[in-house]
Amino acid sequence: MVRWLLALAFFVRFPLTAGTGADLARAIRENSFDRDACYRVRDLKLFKEDIRIYLTDGHLIFSKPVAGRRIAAVFAADVEGGDGELILLPPNRAERRSLAANINAPNLDEHFRSALFLFTGGDYDALMSQLPNNPANKKTPELGPVMDEEWTPVLRNLAGSFQTRLALDLVGGPAQRSGLFAALIHGAKLGNFDVILDPYNAEQITAGQVNTRNNRLYFDTWASFPTRSSHGPAAPPREDALLSDYRIEATINPDLSMNAVTKVKVRPMVDGMAAVPFDISPQMSVTEASVDGRPAEVLQRDSLRINLLRGGNELILVLPAEPLRAGRDYELEIHHTGNVIHDAGDRVFFVSSRANWYPVHGVQFAKYELAFRYPRDLDLVATGEIVEDRTEGDWHFTRRRTQATIRMAAFNLGNYEHVRVERGGYVVDVCANRALERGLQPQPDPPPPLPPDFRPRRQLDLPSTLGTPPAPNPLERLQTLAAEVGSALEFMASRFGPPALPHLTVTPIPGTFGQGFPGLIYLSTLAYLKHLPGARNAESALQELFYADVLQAHEVAHQWWGNRVTSASYRDYWLMESLANYSALLYVEKTRGHNSLERMLDSYRTTLLEKSESGQTVESAGPIVLGLRLENSQEPRAWRAITYGKGSWIMRMLCRRMGDEPFLAMLVEMLRRYDRKEITTEGFRELAAQFMPPKSDDPGLESFFDQWVYGTGIPSLTLTWSVKGKAPALRLVGTLAQSEVDADFTALAPVEIQTARGQTITQWVRSGKDPVTFTVPLKQPPLKVALDPHHAVLRR
Repeated sequence: MVRWLLALAFFVRFPLTAGTGADLARAIRENSFDRDACYRVRDLKLFKEDIRIYLTDGHLIFSKPVAGRRIAAVFAADVEGGDGELILLPPNRAERRSLAANINAPNLDEHFRSALFLFTGGDYDALMSQLPNNPANKKTPELGPVMDEEWTPVLRNLAGSFQTRLALDLVGGPAQRSGLFAALIHGAKLGNFDVILDPYNAEQITAGQVNTRNNRLYFDTWASFPTRSSHGPAAPPREDALLSDYRIEATINPDLSMNAVTKVKVRPMVDGMAAVPFDISPQMSVTEASVDGRPAEVLQRDSLRINLLRGGNELILVLPAEPLRAGRDYELEIHHTGNVIHDAGDRVFFVSSRANWYPVHGVQFAKYELAFRYPRDLDLVATGEIVEDRTEGDWHFTRRRTQATIRMAAFNLGNYEHVRVERGGYVVDVCANRALERGLQPQPDPPPPLPPDFRPRRQLDLPSTLGTPPAPNPLERLQTLAAEVGSALEFMASRFGPPALPHLTVTPIPGTFGQGFPGLIYLSTLAYLKHLPGARNAESALQELFYADVLQAHEVAHQWWGNRVTSASYRDYWLMESLANYSALLYVEKTRGHNSLERMLDSYRTTLLEKSESGQTVESAGPIVLGLRLENSQEPRAWRAITYGKGSWIMRMLCRRMGDEPFLAMLVEMLRRYDRKEITTEGFRELAAQFMPPKSDDPGLESFFDQWVYGTGIPSLTLTWSVKGKAPALRLVGTLAQSEVDADFTALAPVEIQTARGQTITQWVRSGKDPVTFTVPLKQPPLKVALDPHHAVLRR
């Protein structure tokens, strides 16, 4: 029973200064159960917003107090007929469907034999107040030593995993909101799972499970949603602190380690902040901090479970000497060190923490000044314009500033060759590595296999290999790539307006991905190669189209989508990736032709329709608004396939319904209305609806978003038709049939009718659970009738 919890132990890295915070963290880490606080209990209830917990029959023991509060309890149904039960009823259909996809039931109702509870609110008092209500409830001190010995190791491991988060509440927290509650359950059917209520999250309730697949850990989120009370007038402000004016000074040492000092202005939005939380890469350690020059304590701890929940970021707390007052500006200084740069061979480097190498508090727009000191024989590029650049002995020093507010700052390091181009008043600097990383170095070809019956008459001295193919040249496409990036930037600026920053730097990164930051793009080394290693078939040709054209245009598009306009939450992040990818496809259509756009859309559809081990399509993993929740142990491919592939199809379908010019006008209005602001999925729907053609059968796009954004399903559509009557009073009678989707699914599909006079009539037809019949009057017989010939609807 205990072994399953011990397996979740995480080790401590604890860079604490001496003081109250350090004592508090140590008390959490070394806490144990109170042998005198052990009870035989029946029919206890613990209701936490939408969470219902019933302790029907068993034993309950509480931990010793920390900072005057008991913060943990264990329930064990170790008696005859013992039982506990947890019920969670998601409040909306989307979360019920998500839960059902994970546990095969729309509501969570699980009986359990043991559970560990962590809490910082009034849960101890709530449970204790019920003990007098039932004469069967009584203190059992004789079992206290047994439960303490069995469960204290578990408490220390799991409370340690939540240590920084527990400390945030115990020191007062930014807004002193209601406390954390975590139920770590060993269920009768579902095994080990967590149900967490965290008032600091936008979606306070999360239920899920830690799983592994292919040696990788996942936190599979079954359901996540706001509490009912969070929508009331007492809801906390969205940001508890506003950040501005980042100044970062970083030294990159010859061994590639980084020492950095981040200074940032912080304005609390709530009074009495006793702790300021930040996110930072787990690869960075915070060593010290100060507030307005006065030393502050720092709490930081490795916690894989919390990091998984926080998207890979690590929570740190800065504890000022005195609580911070609302509305006043403070200067925070944070020192951090670590290894976020890794050697990929031949002076090619990989920056692993690109967005969280410095402490951040939410995703807020701010101005940045970045100063880097690094070995003089290397090149460093970063966000912002160069305002100072010099060498001193063995060191190079560069200082950069941004002209506008941006969401985040990035850098890259290498031994680069540079090409500079100017397009449309914007400067593009494209960097390429002078050597190829180890992972792309060609391997020697093996000798051909000998026949199985070969018997040489004498000993042969056969070579072990036939030689090594020549290595691809990472500089071969540099001039071409610079011209293409400049062309893509000019194409998009002419349609969308100015990018996030006027200077764009493009840099290589080992791997198969790209990433677009304000004024800085990371591009896979494969985008620099004239021919992909091993490219020999049609699939490779599609990959070459992606790396040679789509990838760089996609990352250029992020200068608008994600860096001028950003998403409000993880549920809205699909907008940035989908808009960036469809913008890239529009550019590819212009430069490579319409067929290239359709090839990419076809490849996305193929991936979406691939089957998982369970026989379900990748697309059925969940709606696109689940965001990174789609990247789970059940179907790791789903997030990428749905966000990029289905997202591009969603934008394509909107574009075909609106028309090209209204669609581009909608994007321009989006940038004007949400410049340096956040947009939600519903905000996007409302904006898009304003650009729909008159007399649309779905003027508010509610049906479209219900099907394609908030739902799942790719229909199979079949058209049959005939012509009746005599010219010039002919009637084309068609039937559109739908299959392979739920009965409530509908899709709007175009039927194109070509006549002898060169005219094309487009009839939009909405499918349904039953075949739909439509009629189109004609004066002469059609030459051709086609269902959706130009990729206007995602279908099988």
